[in-house]
Amino acid sequence: MRLDRHHLLSLHTVMEGLRQGLCEFSGPSRTALIYAQNPGEALRVVDPQGLLRGHEPRLREYFQDTDEWRDGLPDPEQVTFFDQHHGRRIGLAGLVSLGGRARGVTYQMWFTEQHPDLCTPGPTRRWLELALRQLATCLSDEDIVALDSVTNIMQEMAPHAVHDCIVDERARALGPDTRLRVANILTAIIQISKTPEEGAWARGHLAFVEPSRLSRLHYLARLPKTERPRLESSKHVRKMLLAVERTKRLLVSDGEHIIGMAHGELPAGSLCALFNGRHGMLFLDGSAVCSFSDGAFQSTNRRPNLVTLEEALLEWPLDGGQRSTLFTTISRLVAAAGEQKYGCALILDPYTPLLTLSGHGLETPMPLDSDERLALAAGLAKVDGALHLSAARNQLCGFACLMDGPSFPGEDRARGARYNSALRFTHSHPELIVVVISSDRPVSVMQKGVDLSKPPVWQPVPTMLRPPPTLAEWLG
Repeated sequence: MRLDRHHLLSLHTVMEGLRQGLCEFSGPSRTALIYAQNPGEALRVVDPQGLLRGHEPRLREYFQDTDEWRDGLPDPEQVTFFDQHHGRRIGLAGLVSLGGRARGVTYQMWFTEQHPDLCTPGPTRRWLELALRQLATCLSDEDIVALDSVTNIMQEMAPHAVHDCIVDERARALGPDTRLRVANILTAIIQISKTPEEGAWARGHLAFVEPSRLSRLHYLARLPKTERPRLESSKHVRKMLLAVERTKRLLVSDGEHIIGMAHGELPAGSLCALFNGRHGMLFLDGSAVCSFSDGAFQSTNRRPNLVTLEEALLEWPLDGGQRSTLFTTISRLVAAAGEQKYGCALILDPYTPLLTLSGHGLETPMPLDSDERLALAAGLAKVDGALHLSAARNQLCGFACLMDGPSFPGEDRARGARYNSALRFTHSHPELIVVVISSDRPVSVMQKGVDLSKPPVWQPVPTMLRPPPTLAEWLG
């Protein structure tokens, strides 16, 4: 099959719009596509940044050696999609996928990264669904003028992806006949999050309950019907949140008005926005859907990403119990720093005997085996300098320790002194691991003078895609 310029431009436009939108929603992301436009054609692979590399055995099994990929496919004349719930899952670790058929395109399977801090893949799948639909439209219409708007549509998908995910999940749980207007709720959440009150940003829980289930709540106080603030009055709702700020109480809405204040469990199908200053989290039935900050929805659960630390500890000569105990300790110290918004550094020392460092030593190393001692260690982390921890014994051996070392080419001048000191220190002491927590939430894991948690640098996406190879050619 000869791929004309419009075909290649459609592939590039949809894929680049999807990638840019997901980068804003989830952080650095890659996308890939396996597709066939017409019946009987060979499947082709579009993977400009190598997202699918390393998954060749499973792709060969799924698409070539068996007919698994055809399981659950709808009739070619139907405009519909499937996300591996109706067929066997493709099962590529670390990836979110969605495939299906749309009129004019025999088959598509879209892929993107499943980030470690993803709240839920639901919104991302809705994004892939839009990409599937947009590509089918572009290839069928052959209207090159319409391509100009596709990238913008794909980039601005975040509120719609979150909306569609919530609507789908609530319909699955409650049925399609629900009265909560999710689009208005999402708009109100963003407006409230951007509305300060006497210089302070919103804090507290705002719950949205299906009107037919409002009577199931345990109310502390209800407002008269004639005096209930409307949800779109963000300034008024922001003031009402003061009544539940820094408590477990809930400000309750039916999606149109503020009903009152309550506490306890919410009925099934309820949404709850937790405002926490400049950011917040959105939950459906207690499970995180997404977070929000700076007037936008994001996929992150806002928990520190310590996957690289977990992987690095696997290389150390620790038994399973020691490794688990140390990781739990570091996680709690990192969480304390994030909650209280201070920067610090943790030196994980596997040596026996331990390194001698400049700083405050302890007469006897303190075991980090209780909440009280962990809280003390978290307090000592606020003092300038790093905590010195014995990795094998899970003990605090010193605080306010200085990290020094000669300059080397791997430093990052865009980062601060604590970060670069840790790079120099681990370059001079390659067996150590240093965890650096910045006051604005990023966590870096250093070893051998390298930031292990730094996002990889991928090859840039070309300005125009070349004709994609067939799956057989790509697999070699």
